[in-house]
Amino acid sequence: MAFTLRQLQYFVAVADKGSISKAAQSLSISQSAITEAVKELERDLGVTLFERHSRGLNITHKGHQFLRHSTGILAQVSDARHAFSQDENTEGGSLHLGVTSLVAGYVLSDILARFQRAFPAVEVTAIEDSGEYLEHLLIGGELDVAITVISSLRDRLALQAEILEVSPYRLWLPLGHPLSTAESVQLTDITAEPLIMLNMEEIEEATAKLLSALGTKPRVAFRTRSVEAVRSLVATGAGVALLPDLVYRPWSLEGDRIESRDVSGRLPVVQVGIVWRKGSPLPRAARDFIGVAQAQRMLR
Repeated sequence: MAFTLRQLQYFVAVADKGSISKAAQSLSISQSAITEAVKELERDLGVTLFERHSRGLNITHKGHQFLRHSTGILAQVSDARHAFSQDENTEGGSLHLGVTSLVAGYVLSDILARFQRAFPAVEVTAIEDSGEYLEHLLIGGELDVAITVISSLRDRLALQAEILEVSPYRLWLPLGHPLSTAESVQLTDITAEPLIMLNMEEIEEATAKLLSALGTKPRVAFRTRSVEAVRSLVATGAGVALLPDLVYRPWSLEGDRIESRDVSGRLPVVQVGIVWRKGSPLPRAARDFIGVAQAQRMLR
């Protein structure tokens, strides 16, 4: 295999944006350069990374597997480049970190892994709890920083926040569902569908606002706190789901395909960010962690 870092960067951009044109726009390069890079990458690997259709691209199962490797390679290259531009990080210290359930599984792991590689001497302790309780701990000085859904942040006067990721809501559908072929899915199209509801503290408020926008009481077929359960239920045709794109994966644990579609209408977004207390100096480890989180955002 002779693929290049540039090809990996283009592939990750296309997977993230869902189309060649959007990836080209985000990277400020020509569409033809990205198209050729992806084709060369597929030839090198001997697999199809994307399924082409009139609305854009869908990443394949093989492509999804390679995406995790690609983002890991690019993260390690970024770490290697920064290793020579800063002093050797042998200084110890501690970091008290908070995280909410949704964020723990989909945002924290990559940031924490990069931080621990860069600052191996820092002792990290973490707590997973509700956003409201983490705010209480931050204000009381029991936590240094927290990664949470900041679109529902309560005490904005006492806390400072920086957005790391913005995730729109999308409709999850089983393969072959009639709505998957529609040019545009409307909110009214969903009201008759059985709904799989994810009950997680971070998105309950936003989901409630979303459901009220439908104008009629939704047909909730199943409520669960497990994202993987939502995936399995949707993939097997038990219902559809409206969830932030942040947690979307195209395959269930059983290997069944899950489609994702935009919904016309004004839907809420989930803002994930890093939060710390205003008006007090941050420990060195906390400042370094914020810097790593900011760098990870640029990489994503």
